[in-house]
Amino acid sequence: MRINFILCLLFIVHCSFGQKLKKEVVFSQLNSANRYWQSHHKPEVWAFWDQAAYHTGNMEFYKISKSKNDLKYSEDWARFNDWKGAKSTNKQQWKYSYGETDDYVLFGDWQICFQTYIDLYNLSPSPEKIARAREVMEYQIHSANNDYWWWADGLYMVMPVMTKMYKLTQDQLYLDKMYTYLQYADRIMFDEEIKLYYRDAKYVYPKHKSLHGKKDFWARGDGWVFAALAKVLQDLPKQDRHYDYYRERFKEMAIAIIRCQQEEGFWTRSMLDPAHAPGRETSGTAFFTYGLLWGLNEGILTDQTFHNAAIKGWNYLSEVALQADGRIGYVQPIGEKAIPGQVVDVNSTAPFGVGAFLLAGTEMYRYLDKKIS
Repeated sequence: MRINFILCLLFIVHCSFGQKLKKEVVFSQLNSANRYWQSHHKPEVWAFWDQAAYHTGNMEFYKISKSKNDLKYSEDWARFNDWKGAKSTNKQQWKYSYGETDDYVLFGDWQICFQTYIDLYNLSPSPEKIARAREVMEYQIHSANNDYWWWADGLYMVMPVMTKMYKLTQDQLYLDKMYTYLQYADRIMFDEEIKLYYRDAKYVYPKHKSLHGKKDFWARGDGWVFAALAKVLQDLPKQDRHYDYYRERFKEMAIAIIRCQQEEGFWTRSMLDPAHAPGRETSGTAFFTYGLLWGLNEGILTDQTFHNAAIKGWNYLSEVALQADGRIGYVQPIGEKAIPGQVVDVNSTAPFGVGAFLLAGTEMYRYLDKKIS
């Protein structure tokens, strides 16, 4: 009797595992997460990075959901914000250090919204949707400054805007300045030995160390960068003279990232020092999983180890982070580093974490779709 019970249990587990890797199941999980978020949060909120990052995921999910509700949610958000980020009209006062007020027009956290506005424009062109994006980004690329991206998050906020603007305008200056800005970011944040990014210059080793004396790479910060590279490579012409640079940076980061993955599938907040801030974390994990799956889908990542890491990442996201009601848990709150003792649990959620989950799950859906076809 006991043997029969065990065999039955094993059969159920086997069937359950098979279900997890069906695209219909993944779609249902994504839909559950998005319905929960949209039903609990109105779209009429500001266009700052925390909310705008959700919409980058929502728009990606819309490509497979074709849901009018998903599209309307992002459209309502864009209209509420007048298709703008920071709204100052006085160019003499435009700044790009950290700031949450309307004069920080050139600060990347106010520019990520342009990704969604451009996506919405491409679906249904109307000039007001991209008027502010063009005004701001054209002003920036014609300025003499090259130090706009001084924190790792900023690469996700703005690099995809640059490639989307290039596709809209065919102005080569967008691609030239994107590379120039990235060179500045690389000089102050990229670790040539480990092939990962510090969050910003404050955290460069040995000036800053983890709790146990190691280099301290913040998972969500590197997740922003890795996801940014995936998005850039989607839109960057392969004949661009710097295409191979982005592709190789994406591949070397992928190798570094999978070395830090925990057995359960997540990445700890301090990537090289799991004991610094131990435990599950969803936002960095989702961005890493998204990038890995995108690389697999595009044939850029081919080794089996990338497949294994991506599946483990998605299993964590869909089995642990996703709750029965659709809530996404274990998202580290807004911040810029791994904080020892900070509580990140099943109740910890945030719009950018949901957006990252939608990005990862949409690529998982495509991955499974390609396997079937």
